[in-house]
Amino acid sequence: MKDKLEKAREIFTEKLDLPKDVILNLPKITIVGDSEITIENHKGIILFERNIIKINTKVKVINIEGENFEILYIGDSTITISGKFQSVGYEV
Repeated sequence: MKDKLEKAREIFTEKLDLPKDVILNLPKITIVGDSEITIENHKGIILFERNIIKINTKVKVINIEGENFEILYIGDSTITISGKFQSVGYEV
């Protein structure tokens, strides 16, 4: 039942040309250079260290590697992190 509802939302979103991240609660990742990243629609922080961060999302866990990470902003579903990023990707 949940899969059918999710599929219906996807079709609805495409037909009406609505933003998928808003309607389907998908993560939206904005990276500014190699020093700032904002993740919207996250589901919480799994791991936060100075050189690695793991953020939970509806889709998969996002892994961020680099150095000197700091949280600039954290809200209900948005987080902004600064540091020197080396890689950003989904956990397999």
